[in-house]
Amino acid sequence: MQKIKKAIVAVAGSGTRLLPATKSMPKEMLPIVDKPIIQLVVEELVAAGIEDIILVTKWDKKPLEDHFDYNWALIDDLKKAGKDKLMEEVKKIANLANFIYVRQKGPYGNGTPVLSAASIVKNEPFMFVWGDDLVKAKVPFAKQMVDDYNKTGHLMIGVQEVKKEEVVRYGIVKVKKGSMQIQDIVEKPSVKEAPSRLADFGRMILSQEIVDILKNTALGKGNELWIVDAIKQYVKQGGKFYAKKVQGGEWLTTGDPLNYMKTILEYAFDRDDIGPEIKKFAKDLLKK
Repeated sequence: MQKIKKAIVAVAGSGTRLLPATKSMPKEMLPIVDKPIIQLVVEELVAAGIEDIILVTKWDKKPLEDHFDYNWALIDDLKKAGKDKLMEEVKKIANLANFIYVRQKGPYGNGTPVLSAASIVKNEPFMFVWGDDLVKAKVPFAKQMVDDYNKTGHLMIGVQEVKKEEVVRYGIVKVKKGSMQIQDIVEKPSVKEAPSRLADFGRMILSQEIVDILKNTALGKGNELWIVDAIKQYVKQGGKFYAKKVQGGEWLTTGDPLNYMKTILEYAFDRDDIGPEIKKFAKDLLKK
């Protein structure tokens, strides 16, 4: 069984829900305290043994490329200032992985990044992730997934239980009784129609079979190309696909102002250096 060494990261979105902050800055570069969202995603993938990270971008995403490159002028300034710890922190970003940049081409939809990078992952399993979805866990979730794949060979998608009233916002997974094997995925169902409260999110392990199906998948809801439509077809054809819950952590999305702020607080509260003071500040603020 082939090892998973590559990941496709979808970062071609415009971040319209976070305008005007994203007018000239990719949403994936917005900070979670002192690290951009995309760096936290990359660090999670690297912890899972991923070596090649394929960022599927568009014309206004150059800051992403610059972030994962060397900034020799900054490194030199930090060195001269005696800020060795910061210098090493900046230098190691470029060494996290082998970064490959591909411009997205094709119809609108979350399946398009896979097709845009398909030739780079040909005939091997790979991870596919959203560049603005974070999973805060004791053991990085990408590692949990890869470890599971290495034991079972199962293709899978990350899921998390959401509140009953929130199922209308997500793809909701139907699994076999007593198993996490997927029978169906219903995109944004009504509360009554939802087969469960398990929402899928941007962490998947896919294969060439899924890519081949996606190439022939018609545009779906909203006239978009959906990766879950290819997964559903794979299941209908007899393929086994599994849902994977986060162990010892939770999925945190950053795509809108409310959830972005919640995510910042989750990470800030957990920091040894600023966590206690931030918690105190939050309590004092609530009292006012």
